[in-house]
Amino acid sequence: MFEFKVLQELKPNVELLELLKDYTYKTKKGKVKHLLHTNLQFIEPTIYKITYPITLTILEYKVNEISNNQLEWVKLMNNYKNMAEEIILKELIYI
Repeated sequence: MFEFKVLQELKPNVELLELLKDYTYKTKKGKVKHLLHTNLQFIEPTIYKITYPITLTILEYKVNEISNNQLEWVKLMNNYKNMAEEIILKELIYI
């Protein structure tokens, strides 16, 4: 089976809890998990379940900084690739 390691437990959002203080609700902490033997990470959302006067479930996800950093790295590499292509084209024009 799959084996997970919990990297981080997410705390409930204080601002959202302040909005929910007049309602009956339950919270379940979110988690950031790592699938062992891979480089995959999963994010379980923090769940706020309002039970009275209406039934409503709010899921709050944490933004994954790792994927954002990888995206920035890909953009940087694409810029270098474009610069290298421009240099090659300029050299071909002058030959």
